[in-house]
Amino acid sequence: FQERHGHRRLPSAPVRPRGDPRLLFVNAGMNQFKPIFLGTVHPRSELAQHRRVVNSQKCVRAGGKHNDLEDVGRDTYHHTFFEMLGNWSFGDYFKEEACSMAWELLTEVYEIPRDRLYVTYFGGDPTLGLSADEECRDVWLRLGVPSSHVLPFPLKDNFWEMGDTGPCGPCTEIHYDHVGGGRNAAALVNQGSPDVVEIWNLVFMQYSREVEGNLLPLPQHHVDTGMGLERLVTVLQNKRSSYDTDLFTPILDAIHKSCGAPRYQGLVGAADVGRVNMAYRVVADHVRTLCVCITDGIYPGFSGAELVLRRILRRAVRFCSEVLQAPPGLLASLVPTVVEVLGDAYPELTKNADQIMDIINENEAAFLSSLERGRRIIERTVQQMEPSSNFPAEVAWSLYGNLGFPLDLIDLILEEKGISLDSAAFNKLALDDAKRKAGGPQAAQPENKNTHLDVHSLAQLRSSNVPATDDSLKYAYTLGQHGQYKFSPCQATVLMLYRDQCLQKEVGAGQHCGVILDRTNFYAEQGGQDSDQGYMIRLGQQDVLFPIESVHLCGGYVIHAVTAVETLRVGDQVQLFVDEAQRLACMTNHTATHLLNFALRHVLGDSTEQRGSHVMAERLRFDFYTKDPVTVEQLQQVEQVVQDMIKRNEVVHMAEVPLTLAKRVQGLRAVDEGYPDPVRIVSLGVPVESVLIRDSEAAMQTSVELCCGTHLLRTGSVEDLAIISERQLVKGISRVIAVTGSQAKQAREVGQCLAMEVDSVSLRMKQRSTSISEMQNLSKEVGQLTKVVSSTAMPQWQRKELQAVLKALQRTANTAIKKLELQQAEKKAQSLLAKHCNQPVIIDTVPADSLSILMKVVNQLCDKSPDTSVLLLSPQASGEVLCACQVSKNCLPAFSAADWAMAVCMQMEGKAGGSPIVAKGSGNAKGMQGALTTALEFAHSKL
Repeated sequence: FQERHGHRRLPSAPVRPRGDPRLLFVNAGMNQFKPIFLGTVHPRSELAQHRRVVNSQKCVRAGGKHNDLEDVGRDTYHHTFFEMLGNWSFGDYFKEEACSMAWELLTEVYEIPRDRLYVTYFGGDPTLGLSADEECRDVWLRLGVPSSHVLPFPLKDNFWEMGDTGPCGPCTEIHYDHVGGGRNAAALVNQGSPDVVEIWNLVFMQYSREVEGNLLPLPQHHVDTGMGLERLVTVLQNKRSSYDTDLFTPILDAIHKSCGAPRYQGLVGAADVGRVNMAYRVVADHVRTLCVCITDGIYPGFSGAELVLRRILRRAVRFCSEVLQAPPGLLASLVPTVVEVLGDAYPELTKNADQIMDIINENEAAFLSSLERGRRIIERTVQQMEPSSNFPAEVAWSLYGNLGFPLDLIDLILEEKGISLDSAAFNKLALDDAKRKAGGPQAAQPENKNTHLDVHSLAQLRSSNVPATDDSLKYAYTLGQHGQYKFSPCQATVLMLYRDQCLQKEVGAGQHCGVILDRTNFYAEQGGQDSDQGYMIRLGQQDVLFPIESVHLCGGYVIHAVTAVETLRVGDQVQLFVDEAQRLACMTNHTATHLLNFALRHVLGDSTEQRGSHVMAERLRFDFYTKDPVTVEQLQQVEQVVQDMIKRNEVVHMAEVPLTLAKRVQGLRAVDEGYPDPVRIVSLGVPVESVLIRDSEAAMQTSVELCCGTHLLRTGSVEDLAIISERQLVKGISRVIAVTGSQAKQAREVGQCLAMEVDSVSLRMKQRSTSISEMQNLSKEVGQLTKVVSSTAMPQWQRKELQAVLKALQRTANTAIKKLELQQAEKKAQSLLAKHCNQPVIIDTVPADSLSILMKVVNQLCDKSPDTSVLLLSPQASGEVLCACQVSKNCLPAFSAADWAMAVCMQMEGKAGGSPIVAKGSGNAKGMQGALTTALEFAHSKL
């Protein structure tokens, strides 16, 4: 394409989509060119200069709409990562050249036998009013494809759509018959036969599907083609499966050498004894995906694409260890082979090989230890269950939530034992967890009677000399040299159990209760920070997890809300495990809250006062008093101050000091809340001793607060902060919501992409189109963008800026449409006046694009000839007829426009409405002739 047909070769986009929150991964070659197809591309951008392009795009289909994950390995052709070869024309060539280039490449360059190729084209769709794509059929026949190999197919096979709305069009597919031998395989095309497969799809984008569902022709025609490299190589190397081609054989050989399992034989289903061949395919496919994703900055994690990648890694690890019986490290040992296969095409892989191997090894080690523990926990739980009962949902949820144990594996192990999971109870736990994560403090745990000690129980604890809980270990964590946090474990003794407002010495299996320990490393909900979650185990009994759902502080006692998986007793020795990812996210957001508080006071002035905050793992909320509403510029400045402190990677100093000393600190917000004595001070960048020196101004230059929360040890770990919402709750009190780290980065990316889209609409609006439909499309685009901008997580300053621009654009578009409609109406009115000069009644049909234009024509006629009453009908392409009328004031009250329109539209099986002077309606084209007669008769009867 580059050499013979003048295409520009572009590198593949990364598989992490830029600024498209709807996509987990780039899953098609066209993703990076979407703005061109949608017409939203910035006219001055490099993308807008492209006319002919060719590339090979890295694609991942796992999670989301295109989810091939569970199919991979079962058959010999599904993949999570694949390469999509594509050539593109943006308003340059169309069907003739696209088909001709494709045919030339396949038959002359690759020398694929012509008699094995079949082409399909769009056979039309009467319901959409679309005729068959005979233009495309004729192109193939002219290229010498026999008519028996050129086949029409309906909408579902040969009409491509980007989404529910937007660019779409007919496509033509090229299929290959693996069997050949002179037979005619036309009957097997598109029938799911493994012998006859599609290898190339050529899409001709010539329509746009509107919100209403109708199709409009696109002003510019585009070509978008896609040919999967894996399928093409299968054909060129004369194989039946992509796993038998040299894209995969080096990786399969490396697996065989490393694990000593029997060689890969390509078996599936029952023939694949012990699922060994399936394991080969899973591992080979998944290790390619891991290499590509990690290189492009997607690491195994806990949400979105990161979570999907974690599942891919864990699925591969399971097949390595359970089926192939390979020692740990097999997966990472395959990375150099993958780099050898893919590195020439994607040089970025070669730079990152060591990092990829480290990340795979770390994640594998963590998962294998969780797997081992999880199996033991399931075994033990099953042994203790009553016969014919369901597996307890709490245990399954704890395995999934705390150990990251895959749900499908829990099901599989239970299925082998003939036991089923209590799915309803499990789904309820999942739903409660989702609600807690999604909502603010209102969605947090309902007042739990097992965690809030009543006054009698508190008195009883004290009189029994049960000591207050030592929770100092919640602050015991360190920062490693590679930026990872290490949390200290904690061993404790059960001092008391609390259930149904009663202190108890023992709680039975399956019951919810509050557990009071002598010491804990869990953070209890206080100071606006959510509590930790996690689990505990009894010493010497590693296989029973007691999930800790939330933690509360009551009169010096820390109460852990626990589900007793087995009987719990006072005196039990336990070990506690905090959910580290959730804790770290809360620490990040709490330190970020202090940065934000300082930045707000710095930018808005010292009169700014905190009025409340809520720190969650997902986001942070901050309420504050300020005299004036916050401006866009101030929001930007606040973010900038925070980012400067993050960049400086300040040390976060924390120390407990006597309350009297703490009150001396300059600039500390009013200490009228009930703080404990001694109190904990958190100071960013300045040691606590320095801010305590009498009359020291050090505290005025940084953030110093009294705080019991858990914090990062350096500000750099916040990475970034974006304020994604700011609004006034009541006069003088504002609320901001902010996100940090990768969420903030994504919010910025999305904001930049939306800003480019708005900029693009703005430029196209300035080119002042004289076509009403083009202006209406721009107006519609502005409306859709307005909705997206108001509902998407992005920096609030940018949202406000874009909303102001979009509001102005909407006004401009509406004014332009009105003006164009008036011009059009005036022309039509002039010619109608000339046709019906000085008649008391004008009844006629006139072409008009909308009811609004038709109404304007009627108004213009009546303005120019005040004694005339007018009724106009306008037949539409859809089969609908629009009706508008106006009655001369001289004819009132005998003659009513509303009655006139009603009589006419009822004749067309439609409806109408209006006032005695003006009215409008619509009906069906079948009754139009009768309607014109009715209009005349009605007018004569009233005049």
